[in-house]
Amino acid sequence: MARETIYLVCQECKRRNYIADKNKRLHPQRVEYKKYCKFDRKHTLHKEGR
Repeated sequence: MARETIYLVCQECKRRNYIADKNKRLHPQRVEYKKYCKFDRKHTLHKEGR
């Protein structure tokens, strides 16, 4: 399958806050989103973790 489950890791507190899936054929590089971190109580950059 082309879809893979990934974890989104907050770049400030380094916690895994979100679970998502992505299409590996369309996005072979690591994705990054600006999402809400409930531990920091603000929007921060979340990158794909391993």
